[in-house]
Amino acid sequence: MVHLSAQEKAALAEIAQAIVAPGKGILAADESTGTIGKRFAGIQVENVEDNRQAYRELLFTAEPAEALSKSLGGVIFFEETLYQKTKDGKLFTQVLQERGIIPGIKVDKGVTQLLGTDGETTTAGLDGLAERLQKYYDAGARFAKWRCVLKIGNGCPTFLAIDENAHVLARYASICQANRIVPIVEPEILMDGDHDLEVAKDVTERVLAAVYKKLNEHHVYLEGSLLKPNMVCPGQDCPKKYTPQEIAEATVTVLRRTVPAAVPGITFLSGGQSEEAATVHLNEMNRTSALRPWSLTFSYGRALQSSCLKTWQGKPENVKAAQDVLTKRAIANSQAAVGKYTGDAADSNAGESLYVKNYKY
Repeated sequence: MVHLSAQEKAALAEIAQAIVAPGKGILAADESTGTIGKRFAGIQVENVEDNRQAYRELLFTAEPAEALSKSLGGVIFFEETLYQKTKDGKLFTQVLQERGIIPGIKVDKGVTQLLGTDGETTTAGLDGLAERLQKYYDAGARFAKWRCVLKIGNGCPTFLAIDENAHVLARYASICQANRIVPIVEPEILMDGDHDLEVAKDVTERVLAAVYKKLNEHHVYLEGSLLKPNMVCPGQDCPKKYTPQEIAEATVTVLRRTVPAAVPGITFLSGGQSEEAATVHLNEMNRTSALRPWSLTFSYGRALQSSCLKTWQGKPENVKAAQDVLTKRAIANSQAAVGKYTGDAADSNAGESLYVKNYKY
């Protein structure tokens, strides 16, 4: 039988804990070439590698360095970014490592349809994953991310979709740990639909229970893993509005029922919430009186980058201003990760919805 050694387990647990240390979260900068193209189109910037490199350099070199170092435990790269350098010739991985931030990598190959379902999906990319992870480890990556997508409505998610995605996430996590990489397990339930908070609670609970059952069956070392779930939110078209406290309470309740205490941290995706809403909801979770054995923090893409992109506009003269916006939001989420955000990062841009129907990347 093949098992992780005590030394391998300790190394994985150390990385996982460092990523979600108090006040630290993750910048998800793992947009595929297609997805970053959609973001660039919104600010009339051409989707070529030089522009992608310039934008990622903007993110990773924001000053003051200590602001990002205190706010971020990790950054998720797309494969292209893992091998890119600053204009001065320093690898992005080195830039982050010098700031005490751990580089990670998105390793899934995107969603694929489940035949016979109402548009439900699983995620491709298990073939050749071990070999890719070895290459990524050598390039400096120490954790990985894999996104599965489920939806609510018209009888969805079906048992097939829940079971298949839980299985795929468990296989991915097992392969990661066998290759010294901490897996971030991401079963995202989309906000599409008009379902209420109770339905969202029920579905999220069923999905997470299935995921942890499969992780257990596949002997995944939970202390050396992280979870990246959706917050429990009503559907985008739900007529009833809920307070941040209600969303926080629903989310923490579901997590307490499903996520083992051995998991070091839960790094929420923003899922199309506005920048400010994602921060406020995280803050409220960390202010609840309920026992929370894991770190509750962030792994945001759009909710950290949206205002930054709008400020940048692809213009060199806007780089410093864009970096200041990124730093402002990173600090706000760092405060929210310990329940101490006071709302001082709120502005008109931060309040804009980032929802995209049937979001793909």
